[in-house]
Amino acid sequence: MPGLRQLALALICALGVCAAPPSAWAKKAKPSAQQARTEALVGFQRDLVSVLAPRADALPLLGAALLARPLPKQPKANDFHSLIERAVAAPDHGPAQRWVQLADCDAKADACPNPAALAALVDEAPDNAAVWLLQLGRDVHGNRHDDARADLAHAAQAKLYDDYTGTSLQALANSVSVLPPPEATLDPRMGAGAAGVQAMIVFGIAAAQPQPGLRAAAQLCEAAGDDQALAADCRQLGKTLEWGSSPLARSLGLHLREALASGDDEREQARRERRDLVWQLQQFTRLAARAQADKAQAQHLLSLARRGGTEMSLMLAALRDAGVPTSAPADWEPHKAENAEPTDS
Repeated sequence: MPGLRQLALALICALGVCAAPPSAWAKKAKPSAQQARTEALVGFQRDLVSVLAPRADALPLLGAALLARPLPKQPKANDFHSLIERAVAAPDHGPAQRWVQLADCDAKADACPNPAALAALVDEAPDNAAVWLLQLGRDVHGNRHDDARADLAHAAQAKLYDDYTGTSLQALANSVSVLPPPEATLDPRMGAGAAGVQAMIVFGIAAAQPQPGLRAAAQLCEAAGDDQALAADCRQLGKTLEWGSSPLARSLGLHLREALASGDDEREQARRERRDLVWQLQQFTRLAARAQADKAQAQHLLSLARRGGTEMSLMLAALRDAGVPTSAPADWEPHKAENAEPTDS
C-alpha cells in the first residue's frame, strides 16, 4: 500500500523477496556500480545480524530475525528460523515476536501462517482483533465458513487492532545503529548518507510484515445483507479498525462504516475521513521519499521509529512535525492527475 510501506524497498527486492520497479538511483547507476552497492548492502546486513545474534533479549533478537529473513544462505545459527525461535523463547518476549514468527512457515505445504505461532497469539493476545482476522483468513482459505464467522465475532469483541509493525520498526531502527554503514553502501548521488541507508533498510524490511485477513473480513461483511447479527459485528469491528495500528486497518474500518451506514450523513462523514486518510498517506509518501536525499528527514524518521508506537502514530507524527495538515484541502481529490501518487520514474 502507499505510504510508509513503500519506502525504500530497493534492498529487500534486490534480495529476491519482492519484484518491484527499480528505484531512481538504480535506473541511473551503471550496472557495475549498482551491483557493487547491492553486494555491499547485503554484506552490511549480514554483519548487523552477526553482531545482534548473541543478544539474549527479545527486541534485538526480533531485529536480527527481521534483518536475516531476506538474506540467502545464512548460517543456521543466524538464519531467520533460529533467531525468531530464540526471540519468542526470550523471557521478555511479547506478541510482536510471535507475530513475526507467523512468517516462519512452509508456503509450499500450505502451512502459512505458522500454525503454532497463530495458536500462541490466540492465547497471548485474545483482545487483539488482528489475531482473529489472521485466523479468519486461514479459515476462509480452508473453506471453514462457520469458523470464519466465529472469528469475525471474536474480532468484533476485541479491544484493539495491532499488527505490531510499530514494534518491528522499533527493533529494526535500534538494530541498524549497532554498526556504521560502510562507505560502499552509500549512494553518492543522494545526500542522506548513512541515515539514508539505515532508513532504507528499516522501512524496506518492515514492509514485509505479516498481514491479517482484512480482505476476507471485508468480503464477509459486504455480504451481510439482512443478517443483522453479522452487520452488527461488522459495525463493531469497523469501530475498532478505525483506531487500529495501520492505515490499511483504518481504511477498512472507514469502509465498513460507509457500507453499513444508517444514514447519508454518516456515510458522507466516512467518505470524508477516508479521503483525509488517502491525503495523509500521499503526503507521508512524499516525506518518506525525501529520506534518501535529505539527511535530516532520514534521521527524523529513524528517531520516530525508535520511539515505538504504531505505524499510524509514526505517520501522523511525521506529518505533524513537518507542518503538513492531516485534513485534505477542500478542493483536493485523490483521483485527479495532479494528486496521483508519486512514482520512481
